[in-house]
Amino acid sequence: MNDKQIEIRFPDGSRKNFPLGITLADIAQSISLSLRKNVVAGKVNDQLYDLSQCIMEDAAITLITKESIEGLEVLRHTTAHVLGQAVKRLYDDSKLGIGPIIEHGFYYDFLSDTSVTSNDLVMIEKKMQAIIEEDLKIERIEVTYGEAEELFEKRGELFKLELLKDIPADEKISLYKQGEFIDLCRGPHLPSTGWIKAFKLTQVSGAYWRGDSDNQVMQRIYGISFLKKKDLEQHLYFLEEAEKRDHRKLGKQLELFMFSEEAPGMPFYLPNGQIIRTELENFSRALQTKAGYAEVRTPFMMNQRLWEQSGHWDHYHENMYFSEVENAKFAMKPMNCPGHMLIFKNSLHSYRDLPIRMAEFGQVHRHEFSGALNGLLRVRTFCQDDAHIFVRHNQIKSEIKQVIHLIDEVYRTFGFEYSIELSTRPEQSLGSDEIWNDSEEALKNVLEDLAVTYQLNEGDGAFYGPKIDFHIKDALGRSHQCGTIQLDFQMPEKFDLTYIDENNEKVRPVVIHRAIFGSIDRFFGILIEHFAGAFPTWLAPRQVQIVPVSSVHLDYALCVQSVLRNEGIRVEIDQRNEKLGYKVREAQLQKVSYTLILGDKEVSDGTVNVREFGSQKTECLSIEGFALLIKQQIEQRVL
Repeated sequence: MNDKQIEIRFPDGSRKNFPLGITLADIAQSISLSLRKNVVAGKVNDQLYDLSQCIMEDAAITLITKESIEGLEVLRHTTAHVLGQAVKRLYDDSKLGIGPIIEHGFYYDFLSDTSVTSNDLVMIEKKMQAIIEEDLKIERIEVTYGEAEELFEKRGELFKLELLKDIPADEKISLYKQGEFIDLCRGPHLPSTGWIKAFKLTQVSGAYWRGDSDNQVMQRIYGISFLKKKDLEQHLYFLEEAEKRDHRKLGKQLELFMFSEEAPGMPFYLPNGQIIRTELENFSRALQTKAGYAEVRTPFMMNQRLWEQSGHWDHYHENMYFSEVENAKFAMKPMNCPGHMLIFKNSLHSYRDLPIRMAEFGQVHRHEFSGALNGLLRVRTFCQDDAHIFVRHNQIKSEIKQVIHLIDEVYRTFGFEYSIELSTRPEQSLGSDEIWNDSEEALKNVLEDLAVTYQLNEGDGAFYGPKIDFHIKDALGRSHQCGTIQLDFQMPEKFDLTYIDENNEKVRPVVIHRAIFGSIDRFFGILIEHFAGAFPTWLAPRQVQIVPVSSVHLDYALCVQSVLRNEGIRVEIDQRNEKLGYKVREAQLQKVSYTLILGDKEVSDGTVNVREFGSQKTECLSIEGFALLIKQQIEQRVL
């Protein structure tokens, strides 16, 4: 029996002595049996520990329960190992790569002569379920580098041997064993395979070994894993709903946008999509005008030396497009900032002129790898609703508060909830510590003055200054970073920007970079999925579809259309020689806000039979009454 004691410190600050070599499992058991049944791993001096690892020194510990985020990660990591074991049992020749966790799940890469398809996933799931029912004990084994190398050589696991080369030869190697299956892994893992309760394999794809296109193409199986069956079912429903709302699918169905091989990654907006784009811009433009912004326009292409001067060259040149004209090098703009600096410098400014709020719906170009492109969410050219506000130092707080209020108004109009992050100095940045500290403190003070809840995001600021980022949450609870406010002391220095102060001296302004939609294209894609293509009436490309019961009602339909168009309402008539029911269903599929059915009764009464999208009910209204109803919805931007 070991008489030597070590001191264990708990998260609540309490301390207790235990025998040297105590495990987290034993510590949990000493607290309560119910805790022991819930604990799956822990942290010892901030290092992840398996339940069976011995603690050999005084330590601060945290116990990880299966319900926690980290506990779910342990569950998913273990499920990945079960997948790897199932693959080995089913495909004798398979060589395993890596099996990490990802959001909501895991994957495992492997090489096999057998080509696995999505049809094989059910069979693999059954083999995994059998391994789970065997309730195999999961053991952590520590071996020397040589022992690990010998083991994987015997097993022919070439990829594990390659991974071993990244580990120092004098370092202890941890392996995890469950039955006949042994994997190279840091852990931690669940105590046994029987702890896994709810999982599903979702897809098969190809993947380069270690993400390098020069390496072999391996097969990758993805899966998801949850603590309870109910959680799994909810997530599967989420995936099904997300697929229905996919903006690429709806974009094609509703004829909103398209892509062409002639301009990969660069969207073409069709008439329906352009209507929505224009509405978004006009909505933002009206709010900005009211808030004192002046709209400008800058060239798409400018001399390369401008980007070198601004600092973008050092941080973005690998993602920029270039051209040469009359022996001078030019670049397509990846951002609008330098152009706005030139506009400010074009005139002499007094302190009385500030703040100067300069806004632009500016088209920018950034090169993205083809594999990263994703509909409107990741493109190579997009429109930023950019603004740069030139302020005196004593105007920073008030101006940022005004911007926050503006962003809040925009997001509330679309029904978005949002969260806020304060991002601080990144590793690669411009400027002195003093300027960065002052900038970060200024943003922090504004957020605290407004009593705004925010999360600190260390090291994620822009290269020229800290920023406040806004993350909107869509109808499925997914988070998207859109709006941003960035404080910049660097650009005024680089472009030698000045204004004349009250003492008739030249002083540098401070620049506030601001975007609300961020990328209008990406915001549009988010909106399509948020509303599942059924846009609120003010945004809908077709606000009203008129469906005459037969051709004899067409003259009355044209009369109704004329009245509504004169009120600025977007309205079309379905004149096709199709059955009434078919045309009404078509209007629903096209997610038209209102369908008006016009027959004998409507003609004789001078009314319209109104059916709102998503509703089975209809009601009769006068033409004027319907026009008033829809105009109010449009003007008030009713969701």
